[in-house]
Amino acid sequence: MYVNGEDVFYYLTLYNQDYPMPPMPAGCEEGVLAGLYLYRAAAQPAQHSSQILGSGVILLEALRAQELLAKLDVAADVWSATSYQQLREDALSCERWNRLHVGEKRRVPYVTRTLESTQGPIVAAGDYVKLVPDMVARWMPRAFTSLGTDGFGRSDTRAALRRFFEVDAEHITVAVLSALCEQGKIAAEIVKGAMEEFGIRGDYQDPWRQ
Repeated sequence: MYVNGEDVFYYLTLYNQDYPMPPMPAGCEEGVLAGLYLYRAAAQPAQHSSQILGSGVILLEALRAQELLAKLDVAADVWSATSYQQLREDALSCERWNRLHVGEKRRVPYVTRTLESTQGPIVAAGDYVKLVPDMVARWMPRAFTSLGTDGFGRSDTRAALRRFFEVDAEHITVAVLSALCEQGKIAAEIVKGAMEEFGIRGDYQDPWRQ
């Protein structure tokens, strides 16, 4: 579609769950178009910090994970990732400019600039395969974990599918805790305790191999 002298694509994405569209937070217009914006900051400070990137209806799981982590003294900011493709194209453009303009001030990708001032591990979760958020993995400023629905399509309840593909709030919470443990911020017992509480076992076969 050609609008105001610019080629624009408009599209609708259909998910397996309907939910009310929340109002757009003030001042996030740039982030919506660029591909990432802060949707809900942690309600209060905590001993540890983290960043959760949610896409589509899995944003609801990210928000629930934010509440679970708060109970474990981990503050989680929740970001809405509207387009990993946009983030990647911007990052590639910055890389190309830097490569062809040696000695000049380097350009920093939007995704890096946006997250580098935050604290804690970064976890991305969505209904797509991990390859989608992994498109921008190398421009993440810190430890990055991607959760996605790699594997064969299945027909089941939403809760069962999200648990199977490890993208529900409980798995997002464990991913954050595990990353904090890897950084030496929390003890392994905390991660194991959360897994036991949530009914998550570590001896299941990879979802994409089942």
